[in-house]
Amino acid sequence: MTLRFAFNTNGAANHRLDDALTLIAEAGYDGVALTLDIHHLDPYDPDFLLNTRHVAARLRALNLGCVVETGARFLLDPRAKHEPTLLSADADGRARRVDFLTRALTVVAETGGEAMSFWAGVPKPGVTAEQAGGWLLEGVTEIVKRAEVMGVVAALEPEPGMLIETLDDWRALGIPGLTLALDTGHCLVTGERDPAAAVREFAGDLGTVTIEDMKRGAHIHLPFGEGDMDVPAVLSALTEIGFQKLICVELSRESHRADTMIPDSLAALRAALP
Repeated sequence: MTLRFAFNTNGAANHRLDDALTLIAEAGYDGVALTLDIHHLDPYDPDFLLNTRHVAARLRALNLGCVVETGARFLLDPRAKHEPTLLSADADGRARRVDFLTRALTVVAETGGEAMSFWAGVPKPGVTAEQAGGWLLEGVTEIVKRAEVMGVVAALEPEPGMLIETLDDWRALGIPGLTLALDTGHCLVTGERDPAAAVREFAGDLGTVTIEDMKRGAHIHLPFGEGDMDVPAVLSALTEIGFQKLICVELSRESHRADTMIPDSLAALRAALP
């Protein structure tokens, strides 16, 4: 079995999207993790649907698969990073997040993508655990329902520092139809599990997988060889479970050298293959 790799466009933020897709394809990737943002397929552009169809055609021409990512920092609020979320006290804010995630599901449907990855958010001061949990359950359930109607996959990513931080937090949600967006590097940050062990344990739940290097206890996405990730072990585990979906490289701090990081990352992964 041959593993399939993708590169996240948040690591090519200084490139036009068409140029980034070209570089990713020329490097030999099988797909792209497309982070919707103000400069890369803005979901609030008046021509959003037309632009989405252009991207879909481009992906087909380049023979690239797709995962849609929703981690844009200031797309919804230019003054507050990642806000509003599914945990915002303001109901209109929560509705805006659901609307954004629905637009992301539309991109998955139009591109024939594998999944839409999203996260929970951080409860603000004054929001009780009961409120946050209720709003999260309500929002995620709605997103899963909309994904099912569209015939696409919604995958929730445990994110260090957020309400759903660990794989056990994800499992405790217990929402039918919700898949797991596993960032293997996050296992090193939280210390909850060995990344390769997490792949095996949650094999049946995986909607999408992300890999990068990362140091234990520090949530900084690093190029391969600069952290503590046992890349060969993770790739062996993915091979062992027969994982056929895209494995996405996320280097959100490396856009200034994307021209080298894109090909170098794939070379490092291929060198680590079992």
